[in-house]
Amino acid sequence: TGVQTCALPISHGHAVGDALLKQVSVRMREACGESDIVARLGGDEFAIICRFQDEAFDSATQLAERLLSLVRASYQIDEHIVQVGLSIGVAFMDGEVVDADQIMRHADIALYKAKSEGRNRYRIFEPKMEEVIRTNREIGAELKRALACDELDVFYQPVIDAATLEVRGMEALVRWPHKTRGMVSPGVFIPIAEEAGLIAQLGEWVMMRACRDAATWPPFVKVAVNVSPIQFSKGNLTATVARALKEAKLPSSRLELEVTESVLLTSDDNNIQTLHELHEMGVSIALDDFGTGYSSLSYLTAFPLDKIKIDKSFIDRMGTHTGALAIVSATTNLARAFNAISTAEGVETQEQFEMLRVAAVTQVQGYLFGKPMPAREWEFDGRKVRAKNQPPRAAAA
Repeated sequence: TGVQTCALPISHGHAVGDALLKQVSVRMREACGESDIVARLGGDEFAIICRFQDEAFDSATQLAERLLSLVRASYQIDEHIVQVGLSIGVAFMDGEVVDADQIMRHADIALYKAKSEGRNRYRIFEPKMEEVIRTNREIGAELKRALACDELDVFYQPVIDAATLEVRGMEALVRWPHKTRGMVSPGVFIPIAEEAGLIAQLGEWVMMRACRDAATWPPFVKVAVNVSPIQFSKGNLTATVARALKEAKLPSSRLELEVTESVLLTSDDNNIQTLHELHEMGVSIALDDFGTGYSSLSYLTAFPLDKIKIDKSFIDRMGTHTGALAIVSATTNLARAFNAISTAEGVETQEQFEMLRVAAVTQVQGYLFGKPMPAREWEFDGRKVRAKNQPPRAAAA
């Protein structure tokens, strides 16, 4: 069984980290049987070797559940209350698997699967997992080449003023037209880019491209660029933004950066400082996917936010779930109280649009007003935008 603790509180110092590792070890020992072997492999990685007489599958899953329950409970270390995450990979040594290296590799693959699905869970090795790992590595290598050869593209989706139907901005969305795989979904290659250490490079490429494209648009149109949490920790985001604006000769007021709640919830002074530096430059900050993570009203007062984007999942359920509409209305009121713009994502029908207008949403975005397309396929007509060679949609007329 492969076990890994996650999110050790390095901000508390090495002494607290060492004490935590010792307490984690004690709890693991408590969860296991007397004959089981518990070993620390290094860092925050542990391995447990168990011998089961019978019902090995059930016994292993029961052990994994005990570990999740025990290890994730709070720890008292000096004056600190500390919590850790736990991801577990399980592999069995049977007639087909007799090599120690092989079983460790299988446990690592199952552990990777557990972490990729959101951590704080266990997964049991299956042969198909190995094929997924192999494919992801291939895609990662191909993505690295695509970045080097400028083979990616950026599509844009309009952001529309809900009251006037005028275009207010265009959201940049990276796309990968692969020569043999076809259009690779961002849902596939973005996590691979993060795992392969390419996300900062990819984010910088999108930033440079989006600013260059936006410089050719009317001066009242902003460009919105998504920023990964990893770009805050591993990339010099402020310098990257400044360089992109300078090279494109784009005013900072025309750039909007979309961040997720994970950036705001991370107790990292660097994130706070970076957001304030960007805001002082004149760049707008938008909170993306509001309400889908660990929403906390406290961070709305601590961070410079100019826009709150309401996730598509709430828009989809407005017509069938009164609670979803209430959340949308409450979010628009909240945004107004903080002098921020509210934007509804994923608007696909006229009925949704009318409900959002009643809820006083400031801006809307979705297929009703246009699908993401390359910059060359959009044209601006006064303060409206539409796809070239296509008549305007009824809602955006």
